[in-house]
Amino acid sequence: MDDFRIESLHGIHAILYALFDKDEKLDRAAMRRQTEICLASGVHGMAGLGLATEASKLDEAERMAIMEWLVEDTAGQVPVALTIFGASVEEQVRQARHAARAGADWLILQPPMVGQFSAAEYIRFFGRVADQTELPLAIQNAPALMGRGLTAADIRELVRQHPNIRLVKGEGPVVDIAHLIEVTEGRLPVFNGRAGLELLENLRIGCHGLILAPDSIDYAVRAYEFFSDGWDEHAQEAYRQMLPGVVFTMQGIETLLCYGKRLFGERAGITIHDRAPAMRPTAIGIEMTRRYAAAMGGFS
Repeated sequence: MDDFRIESLHGIHAILYALFDKDEKLDRAAMRRQTEICLASGVHGMAGLGLATEASKLDEAERMAIMEWLVEDTAGQVPVALTIFGASVEEQVRQARHAARAGADWLILQPPMVGQFSAAEYIRFFGRVADQTELPLAIQNAPALMGRGLTAADIRELVRQHPNIRLVKGEGPVVDIAHLIEVTEGRLPVFNGRAGLELLENLRIGCHGLILAPDSIDYAVRAYEFFSDGWDEHAQEAYRQMLPGVVFTMQGIETLLCYGKRLFGERAGITIHDRAPAMRPTAIGIEMTRRYAAAMGGFS
């Protein structure tokens, strides 16, 4: 976006699911439709290639294609963030440079999903990537989901050393996110995720917004807008309507990819196919998904 400023980031941002066809290839038409639904729902930003996008199952060419598709399909309507996935500094820098050429507004750095290392090693890794891009950066800090992460003090030190790291994409309980905001003295915009669990409490403690997969994105946008306008009861009602589906799908990342994606598919009229290896849905799980989708209704 020509008028993009990192300080202006707020609200509900949708992160894409990877949608495959029956042959387990990325489905270009379904990916475009997903973005269209999110934009029509009033999202304040779009993102791609995070945990919901199953970046670890995509080869580098596919990740680069999704970068290009998302920028093309948003057409400058909202800011676009792209998560950078890679096992080495070289791979992450290559992905970051492609994201910049594609037109991303900001990037989210994931820790490399190989090995288990000290905080100092991750700080050095992120710093080397950060030093080779001019785009604003966030760190994805999701220790419970990714098995690796940084403390609030580690993040404060990382930001001190590398000033273009200017946000945090958290994945944690409100009490943990509140501690992060306190340690960084509120100077670092923080977005949470976790499919929207504790959505309103995240806003109350000072999160700038949330980055969520799109299965209940319209309800999340509605809750955020009501909250921002001071209509707490309406915000709570919108959150109440999405919460059963959120609790069901957010039992873990594989559950989200299995049932959250299917909840989105039911509401969007898109057939969902998995790319192996994957958690496979059960008859009970499908019945629950359809019941939650019916209660929420389709995307308008």
